[in-house]
Amino acid sequence: MVAHGSELRRRAVTLSRSGQRNADIARILGVPKGTVGYWVHLDRSERGTCPGRPSCPRCDGSGLDEAAYAYLLGLYLGDGHVIQYSQHRVPSLMITCAEAWPGLMDEAEKAMQAVFPQNRTCRVRRTGCRNVKVYSKHLWCMFPQHGAGKKHERPIILEPWQQIIVDAHPWEFVRGLIHSDGCRITNWTTRVVAGERKRYEYPRYFFANKSDDIRGLLTATLDKLGVEWSVTRRGTDPFNISIARKQSVALMDRFIGPKY
Repeated sequence: MVAHGSELRRRAVTLSRSGQRNADIARILGVPKGTVGYWVHLDRSERGTCPGRPSCPRCDGSGLDEAAYAYLLGLYLGDGHVIQYSQHRVPSLMITCAEAWPGLMDEAEKAMQAVFPQNRTCRVRRTGCRNVKVYSKHLWCMFPQHGAGKKHERPIILEPWQQIIVDAHPWEFVRGLIHSDGCRITNWTTRVVAGERKRYEYPRYFFANKSDDIRGLLTATLDKLGVEWSVTRRGTDPFNISIARKQSVALMDRFIGPKY
């Protein structure tokens, strides 16, 4: 075992307090990174600045931004996944956002930071998209809908505490669903008026998801909000929810709006 002197430890602690990473300090001083981490931990412990254990609203009753959670829950049910690559790794919540929607990435990251204020977020570039991610040991607590396989191949049922939050913040929940698996488009049709065929354009919202349960969560919430909807089939598949009535579209525009 190699014994390191107090002077080397003092230099490591000084570099750490200046903002240097443990790996960089280890290279500068020629000592193992684990040794540097141990010294830094002892220094923080002596000064009482060790980072606290991340809190969890489900485990210890800590505060929760419920509006942000309702929106994040909608995003998760649409384009989100909770992934843990091994039992020794911290699980991550990943929301996949197309490169065409930078504002959506900002909204997803903002919601993650509000729900998990003690955890860092990041964006991972993929072909044509980016995965907005947050790591937390409490993702299983906050998103109990996780499971093996695709969402449309297993039951998706909200826990009673989740339903209470959705009922309290229905527009945020709908907004998350629309921002993940929905869109606002300009539709058109033609009519014959005074013997002349004219083209008419009108806005319309769509939501497409293969899960009967997830579509049911959306339509049940829309019913409570007074938003009229219909099922638009693509062949025999009833996977599309359409909102085209003028008053309902106006409500959606007021609280949802297009992705950006």
